[in-house]
Amino acid sequence: MTNIRIEKDSLGEIEVPANALYAAQTQRAINNFPISGQALPESFIRALLLVKITAAKANAQLGLISQAMAEAIEEAADLLLADDDLMRHFPIDIYQTGSGTSSNMNANEVLATLATRILGKTVSANDHINCSQSSNDVIPTSIHLSAELLLNEKLLPALRQLEKSCFEKAQEVGHLVKTGRTHLMDAMPVTLEQTLGSWATQIQHNIQRLTSLQPQLQSLAQGGTAVGTGINAHPEFAGIFNKLLSEQTGLEFKPGENLFVLIGSQDTAVALSGMLKTTAVSLMKISNDLRWMNSGPLAGIGEIELEALQPGSSIMPGKVNPVLPEAVAMVAAKVMGNDTTISIAGQSGNFELNVMLPLVAANLIDSLEILSSASRLLADKAISSFKVNEAQLEEALARNPILVTALNPLIGYEKAAQIAKQAYKEGRAIIDVAAEKTDISREELTVLLDPARLTQGGV
Repeated sequence: MTNIRIEKDSLGEIEVPANALYAAQTQRAINNFPISGQALPESFIRALLLVKITAAKANAQLGLISQAMAEAIEEAADLLLADDDLMRHFPIDIYQTGSGTSSNMNANEVLATLATRILGKTVSANDHINCSQSSNDVIPTSIHLSAELLLNEKLLPALRQLEKSCFEKAQEVGHLVKTGRTHLMDAMPVTLEQTLGSWATQIQHNIQRLTSLQPQLQSLAQGGTAVGTGINAHPEFAGIFNKLLSEQTGLEFKPGENLFVLIGSQDTAVALSGMLKTTAVSLMKISNDLRWMNSGPLAGIGEIELEALQPGSSIMPGKVNPVLPEAVAMVAAKVMGNDTTISIAGQSGNFELNVMLPLVAANLIDSLEILSSASRLLADKAISSFKVNEAQLEEALARNPILVTALNPLIGYEKAAQIAKQAYKEGRAIIDVAAEKTDISREELTVLLDPARLTQGGV
């Protein structure tokens, strides 16, 4: 048959598609794990290939492979990284061997095939591509590397854009006063600057938390090989590897202080996932505030009008829904679910190796990528573009009986409560009832009950 070829590994022979760049071990994994049909994320595979490039350069510097071979490996990896259909070469399911050995060997085999063609002599998947390495340090290193690259290049810039959009919107509409709400019920007034500033600060705090973890993400397991002892790796390999990787990425990678920790646990990934969950909680809060403020347009709160992005109903003409905040809320829910998965996977560090590494990689990258996209969309298509319904703000404030709180120091809580209840029952403005029920002049009440004044606190 011309559409297959026979490959061999330590278990014997196996049929492989004739045009596949991978070999026996990849094919065994394809056969063994037809579970989800989902391969590891492309961001992870790209990080894995970067690890292989860097390892080849380090091995060449140490004289463990020839310079020509290292250059062939790098050229092979570059060909893959430039391939728009990269993932066809990396088809192994997420749900595979817990160490990710199948994916490591997948990369080794594909690179060996291409490098052999480039060099014109055999390049071994195990002896050359995997030189000074083990799946047990390559996969944890690739998790940290892929997460750090996504965090630095995508999520943090996206969050900074969201923070900036909140501050810029605050400058545009922040002078406007709206009814505050606690328990979804009318409360003392706030300015839109205070509302938007609160959202911006939430995002700012998430940025601070995430950046504080970057030094741990930049601490790598590479050089620990099988169990953390560094067996079969040159003593200088880890240092050279991290120096080269730092030069390549512009980030400050370094060998882990304790390689056993980085191979036997995934505590840094769990910590990062927890911070991503916190970020998701913040996005959920902001999204739900936007949805409530936009509700209506007639029978809801109707304080703002979100950008109309698409028709909202297949049956109700003219209906427009807050689709962007809804999508962001779903992203937040997914990230929270991913965090639970990563937490469970993080517990699976049995002695010297965590055995749920592919699951950690897939879910961590998913959270980073979808939070990045959601944050930018929330900034551009919700925060920056909403319009304020000033008439609705003013009408609600005028009828808000809770403004009577400002009179507590003058007439006491019980008297103020009576006025509030009467105003609510009769549907009257609080100032009218207060003028009837107290000795305070209307002029003084106008000052005391001014919503803008009440946003500044004090008495």
